[in-house]
Amino acid sequence: MNNYIVIEGNIGSGKTALAELLSVDMNARLILERFADNPFLPKFYVEAEKYSFPLELSFLAERYQQLKGQLVGQELFSDRTISDYLFQKCQLFASINLQPDEFLLFGNFFSLMQANLPKPDLIVYLHKDLPNLKKNIKLRGRAYESSISDAYLQKLEDAYLNYFKQVQGIAILLIDSNQIDFVNRKSDYTYLQELTNHVYAPGIHRFG
Repeated sequence: MNNYIVIEGNIGSGKTALAELLSVDMNARLILERFADNPFLPKFYVEAEKYSFPLELSFLAERYQQLKGQLVGQELFSDRTISDYLFQKCQLFASINLQPDEFLLFGNFFSLMQANLPKPDLIVYLHKDLPNLKKNIKLRGRAYESSISDAYLQKLEDAYLNYFKQVQGIAILLIDSNQIDFVNRKSDYTYLQELTNHVYAPGIHRFG
């Protein structure tokens, strides 16, 4: 059984919605990223160069504190846990948003923190094409996200996919979810739920 499952995806991919649904049906502990109260996030989308470093540091500290509190020392192997983010996303976003000298400093903190956190048993990555991502971003109506460019979304997608090619010892499901509506179609949700219940060999497994 996959005891620690991470649902990931680009901005607007639906990862939080899927994590919430799965946690209910699996009676699992749910860990959701806390970003709504981050004071740097709206400022970043207006002045990225000025606020990228404090933004990435604040997310790094927040995610580490949350995951360490929820996972380390808990009954991870008897209680299922589902999270809507991977700790490594800190490094992926930082690689895009930070200057080289900032990223080097950031990487030192990240490496120290990462060593203290358990690895997931399964990563589920929801891929959506850019038009569908932009559609979802618009529908959820966060004003500060309205300025997100196609180029930025593509950089994030590339960063995730390049990272997955390097991961060792973890099963990763890359799911093309462009035609999947797991919120409104029960059959689509059941399909995804069944995928997460299987145990896979480490490496990338692709589904449509």
